[in-house]
Amino acid sequence: MAFTVKSVDWENGKPIIQSLRKSVFVVEWRIPQASEFDDQDSTATHVLILDKDDEAVATARLTRGGELGRIAVKRSHRTLSIYKTLFAALLKTAEQQSFPTLNVVCNLDSVAYHRSIGFKPAGRVFMDAGVPRQRLKCKAKQFPLPDVTQLH
Repeated sequence: MAFTVKSVDWENGKPIIQSLRKSVFVVEWRIPQASEFDDQDSTATHVLILDKDDEAVATARLTRGGELGRIAVKRSHRTLSIYKTLFAALLKTAEQQSFPTLNVVCNLDSVAYHRSIGFKPAGRVFMDAGVPRQRLKCKAKQFPLPDVTQLH
């Protein structure tokens, strides 16, 4: 299946991005809406993946601090191909913005796995929407595909 990848800012992509993230994080994962949308959205670069009918099926963002996150993919499109496409677009954006190191935030349960594929803890464990999480970092040129089911 053919997909279109778009890089958008918050103002131009807000309705589509909000809809996708609400359906995945607020409805499906039960993350409070107030925790899902933050002040980093307005300055981040957002990636959208559109299907052949120009319907948005996935989104993610790269913040000005080099953090990849808010990865929301419609349930019907959660395939390795979509995740690889999404991360390839994020990594290309990070390269264009000259980020030597990238960060992700994962659930505490997956820290050991992420360490085993090259990520290193960055900072202390913290609570996010009632869930213990850890920020991890990795050199951009060595960034592996993380366990996307454990990221926010």
